[in-house]
Amino acid sequence: MALRFVYSLLFFVQLSWAYSQPSGYYDNAQGLAGEQMRTALHNIIKNHNVIAYSDVWSHFPNLDKKPNGKVWDIYSDNPGGTPAYEYTLVTDQCGQYSGEGDCYNREHTVPASWYNSASPMYSDLFQVYPTDGFVNGKRSNLPYGETSGGTWMSTNGSNLGNHLLSGYSGIVFEPIDEYKGDLARTYFYMVTRYMDVVTNWTSDMFTGNTLSSWALDMLMDWDANDPVSQKEIARNEAIYLVQNNRNPFIDNPTYVLAIWDSTYVVGLRASRHSENRIWYANGKLYFNKLRTYAGKVLIYNSIGQLVLSVPIKNNIFEYPLALPQGMYVIRMSNQDEKGNILTNKFLVFR
Repeated sequence: MALRFVYSLLFFVQLSWAYSQPSGYYDNAQGLAGEQMRTALHNIIKNHNVIAYSDVWSHFPNLDKKPNGKVWDIYSDNPGGTPAYEYTLVTDQCGQYSGEGDCYNREHTVPASWYNSASPMYSDLFQVYPTDGFVNGKRSNLPYGETSGGTWMSTNGSNLGNHLLSGYSGIVFEPIDEYKGDLARTYFYMVTRYMDVVTNWTSDMFTGNTLSSWALDMLMDWDANDPVSQKEIARNEAIYLVQNNRNPFIDNPTYVLAIWDSTYVVGLRASRHSENRIWYANGKLYFNKLRTYAGKVLIYNSIGQLVLSVPIKNNIFEYPLALPQGMYVIRMSNQDEKGNILTNKFLVFR
């Protein structure tokens, strides 16, 4: 399940990320960065309308219905193909199950055992999804991660196995690529909405009141490689009507970089290993690749103007580049054997 290498340039005309969020909703977070921004967002989205856990079932038809009317189960869906099974809303609620395809239940993407099933996390619609009961049981309370499998695989390719990336070596559950960004933005929401209580949670994915470094690095990659979808936008709107709060990382994807790393460029990786590295820090653009590389780096400002075009002929370089504060898009055309074009965004703060 290699990460995607080709990114759309459509966000050149969507840099405001102005979906249908209420006017002024994020005003108190504007111009901030780091923990100041996360705290501001926390204050905006906290104190939501808490629903009873038993009522979660009744909201799934408005949150997680496929265009064909079936349940949008991220653990069994097969984008671009035919899933092995689909569920009818309400009718196919679990219930008992003995294998895949029996029924769907309520999956806490941040497992309830990590916070002792406490409210309001337990019924927060942003993190509770309808999923196949058997796959949900297989995932249990395992962290998300990346694995080559070997323990178990669902019909849509979700995997159980040893974590491959550095920082954690336990058994993890890996969803398919098409929903990794959805889950990353769910975790960014949870660690922001509940930043005042995360310290009490028990999980290797969290440390203190934030994400562990290995989890943050992985989830930032997932966020970059699987951009916000129309499914997420519609779900965000529907939850807002119920809970009266929103997921900021769906509304404004650049908040991820603004909070956790203002100079981090994510997603430039070959397969699962850090063979492509390009970043901006301290007035310089840095590039480091483990294999022979020939290509070009282009950087655009927030209105689409080209501010840098520089060829890369060696494996390693650093390029002096003074950039004013703002958001930039970096495009890296790879003239290697795959001819990949990589596109990402980064923020510069003063």
